[in-house]
Amino acid sequence: MSKPDRSIDPRIMESAKKEFLANGFEKASLKTICQEAGVTTGALYKRYKGKEDLFCAVVADTVAALDAFVEMRSSAQVSDLSNEELVGAWEMEESMTEWFRFLYEYHEGFTLLISCAGGTRYANFQHDLAEKMTVKTYEYFQEAKTRGLAHGDISEEEMHILLSAFWTAVCEPFIHGYTWDQMEAHSHLICSLFNWSRALGFDTPVI
Repeated sequence: MSKPDRSIDPRIMESAKKEFLANGFEKASLKTICQEAGVTTGALYKRYKGKEDLFCAVVADTVAALDAFVEMRSSAQVSDLSNEELVGAWEMEESMTEWFRFLYEYHEGFTLLISCAGGTRYANFQHDLAEKMTVKTYEYFQEAKTRGLAHGDISEEEMHILLSAFWTAVCEPFIHGYTWDQMEAHSHLICSLFNWSRALGFDTPVI
């Protein structure tokens, strides 16, 4: 039995990524993807059930890497953190640089997820990301309040609203195609704009 020819797979994926970035999922053309990849539509359908299946394949590495990155950054048990570590968790400069460096490494896949995924299972990706981050962030805040380190009166719903605004500020430069130098400058601007210490009522100033 002959083995399936996988040599054309990278061409399909690259062509699909280009087409989805240019036109978004809903307006993207499978015919154009096949033409640019130099394959038949039959060859594409042997590998993918349809356009959404292909889109999901294109962003799969980005989704997996982002899930792992979020898990790594949120794996600590807040009850095990010292007061210094708990307060330090809100210091943004180093944290934001790490986030932007990571996202820029996957900038094409990330851009597809936040601005080109309408009509797919990832249509609400940015909202879902903010929701996921809210859970752990609010846990940190509640622990800080319990220890008397923070005194803000903020509900989990309010935290979600704040983080939605925050993640919009993070996502927009990817949608606008910023260079890495522009991303770095934008990261510093976000740190100045979102003063979590003041908003959450920390006793110790958090930069």
